[in-house]
Amino acid sequence: MLTPFDPVLEVACHAKFQRLFTTRLVSKHQQIDLRSLAMDQSTAQKLLANPALLERAVATLDRWLKTCSPRVRPVLMEWQALLKQPLPEVISVLLSTDPRATRLRQSSPFAGLLTASERTEILKRFSTRDSQSA
Repeated sequence: MLTPFDPVLEVACHAKFQRLFTTRLVSKHQQIDLRSLAMDQSTAQKLLANPALLERAVATLDRWLKTCSPRVRPVLMEWQALLKQPLPEVISVLLSTDPRATRLRQSSPFAGLLTASERTEILKRFSTRDSQSA
């Protein structure tokens, strides 16, 4: 069985991203969704290595809930419920490509968990793909 970070799966994901980014069939919004997925994949790796990092997301979410608009509150409450689940459940959502995970990714409390260099590396990979698809 493949684990989420099995090298074979990672290569398959990379190849899938490469194909998607070199075709004009992928919308700009889908490209952003894929870039966000890559960020969450890196976040999932960090969480598996150090589960205590989950507390940073909980703290971020608590801070956001104090000042959020009523329109944003439902998705933040959804995150709050998810972050109370066991870590494998959280990781599963971070790695998922289903519509719910894609929607949740747009307001991820894991913002700030990746270092600037980790974010920059992902942004560079997708910037290159964006220019190849133009």
